[in-house]
Amino acid sequence: MRPLRTTILATTAALVGLLAVAAPGFAAGPPGPTTLNGQPVLTLINREPPGVRCNNNMQVAAELQNRFKVPFVSIPVSLAGPGAKAPAVYYGDELIAIDGGQFNGMVSFTQMRDVVDIGGAPLQSQEGRLGAVKKEFDALKSAIKDVK
Repeated sequence: MRPLRTTILATTAALVGLLAVAAPGFAAGPPGPTTLNGQPVLTLINREPPGVRCNNNMQVAAELQNRFKVPFVSIPVSLAGPGAKAPAVYYGDELIAIDGGQFNGMVSFTQMRDVVDIGGAPLQSQEGRLGAVKKEFDALKSAIKDVK
């Protein structure tokens, strides 16, 4: 009985290793740094040119930086490495959203605010300018989403 169990465990380990090699963009984590000065980095992988979901994610990042001190990196998919998918959103080494998978690559401000807040990101000493132009910013977001 023991040799069969050993064979099953070895086969499972080999399959997991093959899956990790076959999907490097997913298994390898985000391209670039995952932390900066001890803080998780918000990493966006964008299509070229960015589409609706990529633009949405960039707007969410802008809103987060308006409120929190969050390191942020935006990377075009062609520079993200083999197997990378776009759009994709990582916080530190945690995959939050990816095209064809979790949330189909698009995040919301509320969702990411909770992730960043729970992660302990420090607040800005005062809110940035997006709060002062909220109406115009919301109109811009709507206009981008309505383009056909």
